[in-house]
Amino acid sequence: MTAADTVVVDRPERSRFEILVGDEVAGRAFYRLRDGLIVFTHTEVDDRFGGRGIGGALARAALDAARARGLRVRPDCPFIMGWIEKHPEYRELL
Repeated sequence: MTAADTVVVDRPERSRFEILVGDEVAGRAFYRLRDGLIVFTHTEVDDRFGGRGIGGALARAALDAARARGLRVRPDCPFIMGWIEKHPEYRELL
């Protein structure tokens, strides 16, 4: 199993993005929405799926969704902030 075997879905009723491996939730990126802004508050990946790029795939999909919706991003979550620092093509969202 790799990140390519995953699907990321937005669960607005739970204020989070989920990354699925099959029908199992492998990770979550929690957020709060404000006027034109998405604040990422916490990201977690289940230990069973660690080291396979799941967190990065989740970050990329969540940020791509924010971009598609025209939202600015505030990464209060250290993981999302670190991921953006390593991927400068996402810095314009800040």
